[in-house]
Amino acid sequence: MSALLDITGYAIVSDDDKIAGADGMTPVSLRNEKDWELYQRAQQLANLVIFARRSHELEPNIHRSLRLVVSREAPALEQRPDGWWWDPRQTTWEEAAAKILPAGGVVAVGGGQVVFDLFLAIGFDAFHLSRAHGVKLPGGRSVFSACDAGVTAASVLEQHGLSLSKTMPLDPKHNIELTIWRRAS
Repeated sequence: MSALLDITGYAIVSDDDKIAGADGMTPVSLRNEKDWELYQRAQQLANLVIFARRSHELEPNIHRSLRLVVSREAPALEQRPDGWWWDPRQTTWEEAAAKILPAGGVVAVGGGQVVFDLFLAIGFDAFHLSRAHGVKLPGGRSVFSACDAGVTAASVLEQHGLSLSKTMPLDPKHNIELTIWRRAS
């Protein structure tokens, strides 16, 4: 099944690898128009967009993308009016993907941390990591749980088989840089 899917993660982080502040919300300091445009294009092109429940609830589905919501509130895998809901403790990714995307396709993973950790184990094909240089969020929510123990996001991606493919300024005016990580073919 994995050969038929292209799974890419998308996150913008602070210098200390946080995706949210101590309150669990994305602060203004991590909101960037260029990063948002990149992320919205990815959602438009994806056959499936994956979120944690809270991210799903907070981010309107402006493109009417097919969504998969990772939640313990889901009874295994069920289709609801707002998308598919999935509890990975009860149904495997392979089973969920076969049901939702039987012909395969492009999958965009939008987070949060629990979902990013889950797909590290499943296997990202790529990860687009934007960084807001000069921003720190002490006590905030890390992109990956390993970052809470002092491991950098870059090291986490490398440990899970991804290599830095490209680094580019995304929004130099606001000191936002994009790194693209890919799995070796």
